[in-house]
Amino acid sequence: MSTNPSRVFVARLLGLDVFDPLGDRLGRLRDVVVLARGVTGAPHAVGIVVEVPGKKRVFVPMTRVTSMEQTQIICTGLVNLRRFDQRGAEMLVVGELFDRKVTLTDGTGDAVVEDIALEEQRNGDWLIRQLFVRRGSSTSRLRGLRRGHTMLIDWSDANQGENTEPQGAGQFVATHEDLKPADFADALQEMSDKRRIEVASELQDERLADVLQELPEEDQVQLLSALDNERAADVLEEMDPDDAADLLADLSPAKAEQLLALMNPDDADDVRRLLQYDDDTAGGLMTPVPVILPPEATVAEALAHVRSEELSPALASAIFICRPPLETPTGRFLGVVHIQQLLRSAPPEQLGSIVDTMLEPVSDHASVSEVSHTMASYNLNSLPVVNKAGRLVGAVTVDDLLDHLLPDDWRTHDDGAPIRKPGGRLG
Repeated sequence: MSTNPSRVFVARLLGLDVFDPLGDRLGRLRDVVVLARGVTGAPHAVGIVVEVPGKKRVFVPMTRVTSMEQTQIICTGLVNLRRFDQRGAEMLVVGELFDRKVTLTDGTGDAVVEDIALEEQRNGDWLIRQLFVRRGSSTSRLRGLRRGHTMLIDWSDANQGENTEPQGAGQFVATHEDLKPADFADALQEMSDKRRIEVASELQDERLADVLQELPEEDQVQLLSALDNERAADVLEEMDPDDAADLLADLSPAKAEQLLALMNPDDADDVRRLLQYDDDTAGGLMTPVPVILPPEATVAEALAHVRSEELSPALASAIFICRPPLETPTGRFLGVVHIQQLLRSAPPEQLGSIVDTMLEPVSDHASVSEVSHTMASYNLNSLPVVNKAGRLVGAVTVDDLLDHLLPDDWRTHDDGAPIRKPGGRLG
């Protein structure tokens, strides 16, 4: 560390790349771990939380951080890959101190913490010296418009005793209702395990299902396991069947069967069929609920179906034409009508007259290699999947195929920099 004191604001560090001295990227900074020193003493930083490829968060002691600036962070030594677990009196700056309501010691009322300044001491320690707070009406740092005025105060100018309270889980959910599921999932990952569970429990079933689908598998399991069985089953019903099947596959067979028994029978049947397939097959990738219509349906009816907000763009790109029954597994599969053909055809025209019968479906036991080759060869957004009787059982979409083919860390992976060998938590 440098011998001259320096100051950084934590909110400006979030998402910064963390490098080793050779320039290899380790991951991104997601939080700072501090240790309280009584009610009045300014907490000191004991380490940082770094998200490494695979969405795993690990602990790097401050003794290993050689440079912490507003553009990058550099550390030295081996970095362990054991998942970060919060200990004892440790606090997470982002997960616990941001959005906390504090009472000002000058008697002028309350304020909400929006940022925290860490100051490096001459002995190399980093202390919380100042808080950036907002007085008056305020939402959260994660949203755009906020009212009230801001000020920078010393740590000692805010009452850190009994009147200090974090933002309530219900209030957090209401404040961030406009966040996209992926952004809300990122916000959850910045929280402690306890806080994450509290916030997730406040979400409506449909919202929680959307957010779960954006989280790493181990976090999905953690949050679902924290719910009572009936609530967990309700959330699984709101998830896409293929995502629900993936999540249940990560649970113990006994737990998965308990939840399936509590689900709506139709939803449970869809998920059970998917669980029968190996992950590396078309059946393991597909969704069992594409848009399916009979040949007698009209172009106008088909367009009404694909306008549904619940459909992903990939699923809305094609209508699968089948003989009744129209639920998977259907009657005989006849072909596909692509959305471009719908847009070129008259609304009263029947789908049977414009169906593409040349597109060959793949078997539900086809390999991922065969699926990707077919979709790439014909520039498809979705591909029909049939069983040995020629009945449609689902469709593989390009987004599900990419999720399978890309590395597990594709959401955060930038340059493929190697991660230091795993070990116990250091420091």
